[in-house]
Amino acid sequence: MRAPRRQRPLIRRPGTSPPPGTDLAALAERVHYVGSPEHKDAPTFAGQPAPRADASICDPEFASRLGEMNEWLKAALRDGRVGGPWEGDFPRYAWHREGDDVFEARLVNRGQGAYKGYRLRPEEHPSGL
Repeated sequence: MRAPRRQRPLIRRPGTSPPPGTDLAALAERVHYVGSPEHKDAPTFAGQPAPRADASICDPEFASRLGEMNEWLKAALRDGRVGGPWEGDFPRYAWHREGDDVFEARLVNRGQGAYKGYRLRPEEHPSGL
């Protein structure tokens, strides 16, 4: 049984300070982008496609850009473009701007520092990026 559609907005806290003693540069070396097969319609680095009926499909141009997306994620952490809440050692969110587009990465595995990501609509852009 599928969960009902979200009735409340996601909690995004841009600029949330990391826990005391957190070295963002060191943390950036531990994170990696994994993507999500739930948003694919063809095999990619994220595995075989398993699209959800209520999920948008990723732009196929990103299927061959894993290295670039990893660098975007690492740069976002190094530069402090992150937001809480913090889950274990990692922020739940990180943001990267590429031209007019803003991409949000969301933590999917707090033990491994694994993130998936997606393009935000302009009205969803966090302030201050």
